[in-house]
Amino acid sequence: MMARVANATAAASVLLTACLPATIHAQDVPGIEICTVEKTMERRTSCLQSNVDFLQKTINKLTSDHQQKLDAANRQIEALKGSGVALQKIVDDLQKKMADDQKKKAETPAAKDAAPAAKEGVK
Repeated sequence: MMARVANATAAASVLLTACLPATIHAQDVPGIEICTVEKTMERRTSCLQSNVDFLQKTINKLTSDHQQKLDAANRQIEALKGSGVALQKIVDDLQKKMADDQKKKAETPAAKDAAPAAKEGVK
């Protein structure tokens, strides 16, 4: 049983190494590099310029991203202001309507009281 597992493991490892290329080349990934290890001035200058370019691209990308977020937030603020104005108008209309209703209720009992008094005077 152990021999079968060992054979399967060996076969898998041979298969994996056959699929991998013979040489693996490093990829140049943009980022900050340590330029002090470079011996020649040209290579050190090139390294520093690469770092500057990377940082400028990063700053520009972040600036753009943050500007988009600010613009979206400003649009949302404006929409909320519009909603607030609309809601305030509704509240004002309702308050005005309630005040008118209260005036009518206040006038209506006075008219009812006045009408029976007139009837009593007629008798």
